[in-house]
Amino acid sequence: MTTSTEEFDVVVVGGGPAGSTAATLIARQGHRVALLEKERFPRYQIGESLLPATIHGVCRLLGVTDELDQAGFTVKRGGSFRWGSSPDPWNFLFALSPQLSGPTSYAYQVDRMTFDDILLRNAAKHGVDVREESPVLSAVSTDGQVTGVRYTDPAGRQQELSARYVLDASGNSGRLHRAVGGQRHMSDFFKNLAVFGYFEGGKRLPGPDAGNILCAAFDEGWLWYIPLSDTLTSVGAVLTPDQIGRIQADREAALREAIQSCGIVRDLLSEATRVTEGTYGEIRVRKDYSYSHSRFWAPGIALIGDAACFIDPVFSTGVHLATYSGLLAARSVNSVLAGELTEERAFTEFEGRYRREYAVFYEFLSAFYDMQADENSYFWRARKVTNMATTDMEAFTTLVAGAFSGERALVDSEELRSRFTSSSTDLAEAVERTGAAQTESGERMTELFRAPVVSDVMAEMNQIQRRGTEPEISEPPLLADGLVPTADGLRWAEPQPAPDPAG
Repeated sequence: MTTSTEEFDVVVVGGGPAGSTAATLIARQGHRVALLEKERFPRYQIGESLLPATIHGVCRLLGVTDELDQAGFTVKRGGSFRWGSSPDPWNFLFALSPQLSGPTSYAYQVDRMTFDDILLRNAAKHGVDVREESPVLSAVSTDGQVTGVRYTDPAGRQQELSARYVLDASGNSGRLHRAVGGQRHMSDFFKNLAVFGYFEGGKRLPGPDAGNILCAAFDEGWLWYIPLSDTLTSVGAVLTPDQIGRIQADREAALREAIQSCGIVRDLLSEATRVTEGTYGEIRVRKDYSYSHSRFWAPGIALIGDAACFIDPVFSTGVHLATYSGLLAARSVNSVLAGELTEERAFTEFEGRYRREYAVFYEFLSAFYDMQADENSYFWRARKVTNMATTDMEAFTTLVAGAFSGERALVDSEELRSRFTSSSTDLAEAVERTGAAQTESGERMTELFRAPVVSDVMAEMNQIQRRGTEPEISEPPLLADGLVPTADGLRWAEPQPAPDPAG
């Protein structure tokens, strides 16, 4: 029996990165927000490798930059791959993206228990009414519109919250998405399973690559190798569905066999021991994790994060898509509650941008699974799917950093302007130093630091530098007839007509 009903402007269901992001950015606009989370934080979660657009974009908007800097997370400056037709590993650096070169050209490998807890506590600091151990039972609808939720409080009593909007950030296992209508479509291409665990004492890649995520392919799939600290490593095998029987029979044996089939990971773990106690002591499995819902919103409700879609983790896009969707949804809610836009206009922009982000990653990853290609063809494919007017390598690094949309909110815009109006000499020296460091690491060099590529990077940066000295214009729409973010990044606005050059 429901014992009470409380009123809020917005109810967010789920306290992970998507929910915490949306709740915080809505509360910052003065709205009353309740966040319902079924578990007690901190709690375990997979998805430990982050992208620069999350750290320097969304997390900057959330105001948690200092806390993340002080958390002691492993710095991730790029990625390393034993992938495709080449038997040797190859690397990329976020610094080669024109939008991220300089101080923002890194992300973190994170303990998700700590990272997610930082974001959830930050939501509470911004006035969000955070209620943990409060699983949501169902949506409440009135005249075809979602108007609230029913949930169970920590004492086991059923409660009801009414709200103008409900944001479902309950993840891949939640059921609230049914209130939106439509169907969850599993990917026909990505029908994989992941089996993963944690190891102490694993080796690190040399020099500046030490904090990189390593993705290494072998005959039955691929392995991730994520350095979470100086000694702790997350290791997972992504396998095809025909391996499910072997995994169900013995998870640890399946993971061990995958490691033995992949020389580079086998060597890195040659002196390591698997963690067998505590939070990291379990061998876990996740299956059928690539999907997209046919609808992302309906009157009064929107799906964000994994509730809407998820894709193969080879480029660590999970937290990026989650936090980006939280930002997009927050803009839409804030705009409608402020009376500036209709629900249809605001949430059409939300869904259009979110689907665009997901679709580009999906198309690129589908091509990336061509194991007969070499790295240069992957770089070319990144430029093709993003349609960026840059070099192949720049398109690749910008895409896998989560910044290909060009949204100023996803990079440190003040830092960006500062860099663009300064001399390009610093960039040239940084590229030269990075190239030298990579050579010292003993890893195979790709086209990354050969003269033509460095020259292309410098040419593009010089163009951006010149543009940076011009009067600033508003951010252009990403979608046809679409909206643009407001200057603070927290709402939508109609684009302003371009000034008439004739005056």
